[in-house]
Amino acid sequence: MLIAVATMATAQGAAAGEAMEPTRCADLSSLALADATITLTESREAGPFEAGFGQTIDLSAHCYVEGIREEREAADGTRYGLRFALGLPVDWNGRLLFQGGGGLNGTLHPPLGGNAAGRTPALARGFAVISTDGGHQGKGGFDASFMADQQAALDFAGQSVRKVTEVGKEIVRRHYGDGAHPTYISGCSTGGREAMLAAQRYPLLFDGAVVGAPAMRTGNSNFSLRRAVVAFNKAAPRGPDGEPVLARAFDQEDRAIVMDGLLDQCDGLDGLEDGIIGNVMQCDFDPRTLACSGDGEEGCISPAQADALVEAFGPLTNSAGYQLYPRFPFDTAMVDGASPFIPTERFFSPGATATQTQIDIDAEDTRMREASDGARTESYSWTNFSTFIGQGGKIIFYHGVSDAWFSAFDTLGFYRRAHEANEEWDDASRFYFVPGMGHCAGGLDTHDSFDLLSAVVDWTENGQAPQAIPASRANASTPTGKLCPFPSYPHFDGGDEDDADSFTCR
Repeated sequence: MLIAVATMATAQGAAAGEAMEPTRCADLSSLALADATITLTESREAGPFEAGFGQTIDLSAHCYVEGIREEREAADGTRYGLRFALGLPVDWNGRLLFQGGGGLNGTLHPPLGGNAAGRTPALARGFAVISTDGGHQGKGGFDASFMADQQAALDFAGQSVRKVTEVGKEIVRRHYGDGAHPTYISGCSTGGREAMLAAQRYPLLFDGAVVGAPAMRTGNSNFSLRRAVVAFNKAAPRGPDGEPVLARAFDQEDRAIVMDGLLDQCDGLDGLEDGIIGNVMQCDFDPRTLACSGDGEEGCISPAQADALVEAFGPLTNSAGYQLYPRFPFDTAMVDGASPFIPTERFFSPGATATQTQIDIDAEDTRMREASDGARTESYSWTNFSTFIGQGGKIIFYHGVSDAWFSAFDTLGFYRRAHEANEEWDDASRFYFVPGMGHCAGGLDTHDSFDLLSAVVDWTENGQAPQAIPASRANASTPTGKLCPFPSYPHFDGGDEDDADSFTCR
């Protein structure tokens, strides 16, 4: 593998210009780069790295670089620029990975390449990895003040991906003396949107992409969440002021009844009753079967609660029957868990008030269309991947079924439309549901540790199309489950329930 990659990297370097003498880490700060300045270089020894969330990873020796491209001052005095960080491993494998961002960006995260990479991030494998703040600095991950600046908004919408990758490729070439090849991009949420748009808008820039829960229609998804709040408020008890108390629409006993009913109807469809709904597409859960038929009945939810679930999880449509957003899957962590869809005190729904009981969908649809930013919505509408596929590009999608922010069925809908638009789609793309997983990670008893980075590399470089992907729970030492490419699902065939080999894709 490494020999083949080195050969391709040499060929790529020759195509971009003659191979040159490598530049030492300490000397990179003096590089003359178009519209970019290196502000920090640091040789880092091998050792443990605190990656956050209590996770420590072992990194090999590498050169750490920070810099900025297109630094400028806006009319209001705000400083903008594409800040980037680049990890250049001593034992380089010839590859470069762009690490996608998150939220509204604004923060320069360490270039590790850990998205959908199992327990070993890309930098620890020998990838050169580059990250960026997206062209602006913000607080809390959702600071939208930068949107007032035209260029900063355009950089966030997608231009930052191309610009930062280009400067990363140049630094890699100057440091190692050869160009990077192949080049990959991977991310989830905003990073998933960036990975998706990279294959759409810059089909010759990357060879492979891993797209997780792409935040491609935030206006539509937030609109659907506002509608869900309205639905739940209709069933919520009233407080002393007569207003609905959203967090009490379903108490813990109610959620337990819904969870038991969901598992009773859907858990065994994958051959094993283990609290994981592996057969996603065959789960046709109807909350109305759990509704009480009379006063004083126990072990049931009220008809109003059942109706609220049907409305909140259902597709969002206008009066003409046009679907503005697909339904949300009924899944375990959507009912209970760290970030459930059914409201608790932690329920998150942008733009909705805690007491709303009515919403004019047609009026909201019109307002949203008038205010929509074409640069943000283009990713959803664009399905022409002919050049990306034609040059051998591969793209893998994944989405947590319990994502309470973006519906996994929205990503699946895009994947299906792209399948219809591209004759060779099956030769270039796969889609994976991750049952029980919330937005990008976590959830309820989910197998949210899996390595799709290796899958896209093997497919891109060796022609090995991915099938079943071993997956494990957060702290498991060995894979205990599998992810299966759509439309198949992981079916339990008997044996050890905590052994991935006991499952096959059907």
